[in-house]
Amino acid sequence: MSNVPSLSPDLMAAMQRAAMPDFARWQQMVRATGGCAHPIRLHGERLTVDAGTGEVLDVYRTADEPTGFLLTACGNRRASVCPSCSQTYRDDTFHLILSGLRGGKGVPEEVSAHPRVFATFTAPSFGAVHAHREKSGKVLPCRPRRDDPVCPHGLRAGCRARHDRDDPQVGEPLCADCYDYAGAVLWNAHAGELWRRFTLGLPAVFARLLGVSRTELRRRLRLSYAKVAEYQARGLVHFHAVIRLDGPDGPESPPPDWATVPMLDQAIRQAAGEVAVPVPSPALAGREAENAEESAPLVLRWGRQLDVEPVYVSADLDGVSDKRVAGYIAKYATKGAESGGGVDRPIRQAWEVARLDVTEHVRRMIYACFSLGDLPEYRDVPLRKWAHTLGYGGHFSTKSRRYSVTLGDLRRVRADHRAEEARQALGLADPTEGPETVTVGEWRYAGSGHRHGEAFWAELARQRIATARRIARERGDAE
Repeated sequence: MSNVPSLSPDLMAAMQRAAMPDFARWQQMVRATGGCAHPIRLHGERLTVDAGTGEVLDVYRTADEPTGFLLTACGNRRASVCPSCSQTYRDDTFHLILSGLRGGKGVPEEVSAHPRVFATFTAPSFGAVHAHREKSGKVLPCRPRRDDPVCPHGLRAGCRARHDRDDPQVGEPLCADCYDYAGAVLWNAHAGELWRRFTLGLPAVFARLLGVSRTELRRRLRLSYAKVAEYQARGLVHFHAVIRLDGPDGPESPPPDWATVPMLDQAIRQAAGEVAVPVPSPALAGREAENAEESAPLVLRWGRQLDVEPVYVSADLDGVSDKRVAGYIAKYATKGAESGGGVDRPIRQAWEVARLDVTEHVRRMIYACFSLGDLPEYRDVPLRKWAHTLGYGGHFSTKSRRYSVTLGDLRRVRADHRAEEARQALGLADPTEGPETVTVGEWRYAGSGHRHGEAFWAELARQRIATARRIARERGDAE
């Protein structure tokens, strides 16, 4: 007998798929999706018709495909769900942010001279957690405490360990029973409202600083922003935002001379300090308050750590470079709750929580979402719906209307490019020279995900495309 090694079940399935007669065409479709991990299968047809005469110029039917269907990318932004589609989303977000910092994509280059900062808004403390602390490249003790005091539950209130960045203990509470899990998930649930109130309050602060009305301020100044949400190790979201000052017409007009980075810094700090969202106190837990102190609402605010740095085109100045900021925001635009220890899919029933592969800290946060979600005080807060994201149900990346180009614009350009490639491949006339055409399609959902033995080849295609993109980027940077 020959010593031929046995193949794993997954590899055997991949070999079987490669032997099927429709494999070559299926691979073309997979490459067209970028190696999508969860492609959508479609049945249907598309007609290209001469708008003037009604003549059918081209017909495409999935019934004529060897596969019997057409594949299209899932479009999911989260890297944990689909690495391929999330990379496309990341690239688009990078260009969206960068065009608002240095121009391009329809934004005038003069915008690079407008005052702008990179601000980080954090959550307050809901209890002591283990942390990686570093100063001048030296790792410091986590939470050293004189005389090693203990908490009311008999656990040490300090920690002298020196945690690495990837230490799994980082973000875990020193005492889970001391940690305010109810407050933490309620803060996550209202973080989006905190941001909304901040964006509404910032112009008001500017108007006060200048001694003018908000109507008069709009005649002189416009504030634009783009922000992304990121999970900290302790399971709480914080926001990174580019905030820019423009003239009244947006990036096309320069701001007034008095609109400076120091003034923007001052206004941001003042507006952030004024924002507050009152919610029913979880301490009542459905019972009547016995005194005025108990009836007081829980007031949610930003954390004390607010970082504001100027953004410059050059990295040599005392600030951060625009390209670094764009890359940072684009990176976290593809992250979800899984980056903070959560899960990337909804949790339907409370009994599922015990089976999740998460830390005990995250498990308690999820349980807190379920328990608070059953209380009448929070019936309007979808805590159970967003338990898998630890209570946060807001958008992970948003921008103001006039900050820069939109993701829809970038996708439209990409779709037009692919349509032009398809037109040339089919030998159709140039639409600018030939007759005006109309495309009519009818599509039906036929399933999603990869079938037996297909995931191996899709991942291989994704890796090849990712390598080609990386080489192209490195070549562009070198040039």
